[in-house]
Amino acid sequence: MIDSSAKNILATRRILFVDDEFDVRRVVQTCLEKIAHWTVIVAESGEEGLQKARTEHPDAIILDVMMPEMDGYQFLKLLLAQTETRSIPVVLLTAKADSLDVKQYEALGIKGLIGKPFNPLTLHREIATCLNWVL
Repeated sequence: MIDSSAKNILATRRILFVDDEFDVRRVVQTCLEKIAHWTVIVAESGEEGLQKARTEHPDAIILDVMMPEMDGYQFLKLLLAQTETRSIPVVLLTAKADSLDVKQYEALGIKGLIGKPFNPLTLHREIATCLNWVL
């Protein structure tokens, strides 16, 4: 059983979710805030996500791979190039899970991969597992 101080730490988690699809952003934000009680900061583009990563200092980033203008890999390379953001753990949430090269995402420091479609009721557990967070 988790004591109340550990629950308070988990409830203060701040997640940056970067995805270009409005409906997906809304579902993920609602689920993570209502079920896990995490604070979710959303960004609809890679550029906005990088800016929010620098200013909001999230505990983790959940990232879509397939986005217009700046895809997830471009985002990761820029994130890793910045001293203030390179240590933020990243989990990919993508429909392209089957086509991703495991070595490629491990080389980029990705902590985990969750495929779309996902189960909104268990998404928080999948993210916590990828990040080695105890629920």
